[in-house]
Amino acid sequence: MTSSKDGTGAVAEQGVTRTYEVRTYGCQMNVHDSERLSGLLEAAGYVKAPAGSNGDADVVVFNTCAVRENADNKLYGNLGHLAPMKAARPGMQIAVGGCLAQKDRDTIVKRAPWVDVVFGTHNIGKLPVLLERARVQEEAQVEIAESLEAFPSTLPTRRESAYAAWVSISVGCNNTCTFCIVPALRGKEEDRRPGDILAEIEALVGEGVSEITLLGQNVNAYGSDLGDREAFSKLLRACGEIEGLERVRFTSPHPRDFTDDVIAAMAETPNVMPQLHMPLQSGSDTVLKAMRRSYRQERFLGIIEKVRAAIPHAAISTDIIVGFPGETEEDFEQTMHVVREARFANAFTFQYSKRPGTPAATMERQIPKEVVQARYERLVALQEEISWEENKKQVGRTLEVMVAEGEGRKDGETHRLSGRAPDNRLVHFTKPDEDVRPGDVVTVEITYAAPHHLLAEGPTTAVRRTRAGDAWEKRTAAAAAKPAGVLLGLPKIGVPEPPPVADAPACGSH
Repeated sequence: MTSSKDGTGAVAEQGVTRTYEVRTYGCQMNVHDSERLSGLLEAAGYVKAPAGSNGDADVVVFNTCAVRENADNKLYGNLGHLAPMKAARPGMQIAVGGCLAQKDRDTIVKRAPWVDVVFGTHNIGKLPVLLERARVQEEAQVEIAESLEAFPSTLPTRRESAYAAWVSISVGCNNTCTFCIVPALRGKEEDRRPGDILAEIEALVGEGVSEITLLGQNVNAYGSDLGDREAFSKLLRACGEIEGLERVRFTSPHPRDFTDDVIAAMAETPNVMPQLHMPLQSGSDTVLKAMRRSYRQERFLGIIEKVRAAIPHAAISTDIIVGFPGETEEDFEQTMHVVREARFANAFTFQYSKRPGTPAATMERQIPKEVVQARYERLVALQEEISWEENKKQVGRTLEVMVAEGEGRKDGETHRLSGRAPDNRLVHFTKPDEDVRPGDVVTVEITYAAPHHLLAEGPTTAVRRTRAGDAWEKRTAAAAAKPAGVLLGLPKIGVPEPPPVADAPACGSH
């Protein structure tokens, strides 16, 4: 058997196809990083393992999260499950990357000596080289960079969707929230140049993508690294000038940086969707201060009021932590008050859990589990009621729905399709007689509302076949002929290659 190295240090073995599997935990940042990891591996000659392979691949990569208290238990449990598989399969390799790898470093190999590669959040581009080095030297490779080596968007990408894409505009975070370890693991905020961001978006649109989500740890702080406080609103408006780009979203913003120019840009740019994810965390000023959140209840509700005045049909979602150390019943009631006032379309609610390495983990007055659970259940019940009431207001409205892939688990048995309304609400609709593909747009009338979805039971008013649907069809046909899937390279001048994804709260629930 012969092999040859390319410029990345990867090895292509003649006559052998090595498969890979990437397992992702955590936020949108990790999902996006996993697209890069897949792209890097495919550029090095690996082929994605079939769905459901469950570790039966030549290379298994864990892209980890360190936000939850039991993140390490989950990782080591999964690594333990793979140990006998690796022992029985010569040549199999296991790599661990992401936030937990950045935090634990050498600990991973000590606790799981069968791991071949450990890499951090700042050097994901090194994965193929480290795998090859581990194979040749027959020993574990642990390489953790302390600062970003290359902006992730400059790396090859294997995107999971043909019609929707994440576009990273910044990495890192300058905040010091006491419950969050992310800044310590992903570093200070670094912004991409606007021209590079817009070039990537234009390349994606050229490939058929019609929806993009601007992604950042603290997305609306974009510009702080560039010295332009209005850079984010300018970027939103520039997205409005890109022909063929139908939907623009962003996540996750921080209330501290949410300024009036951003609200104006959202309201005045037609392809910026009437949707906002605005993390609250707590409605209590006392708890917000303990969290080191640089806003208070009045400021938060003021933002919601301004957004609603400028964009009446906006769907607003949030993140809330229940049971932060020192939270009293009065503090919790302040959170319930904000939820009633803000009337969120939905909320990602979390019971506080210690994040090792954060100031909050060692604070006094940790709340008993049973108290946290009781408050959590009250909050979920209230939000469920509000979500249902807000969704009922959609009944009778005619909406344009972008058909999605994999959103409706029961679509096959109900003879329906599913998609997202402009405000990102999930809509299940009756399957029309004509062929409809993910990425296409249908016009439907909402006839029923549940707390977490809308239903359009009548006939589809219109079907608009789109370039995004064409891209999905082309990609599906290519995948059928070549199961390896589609590899996306860097955005560049000229005819681009092929295709993207979207939703969950960001790291640390900012």
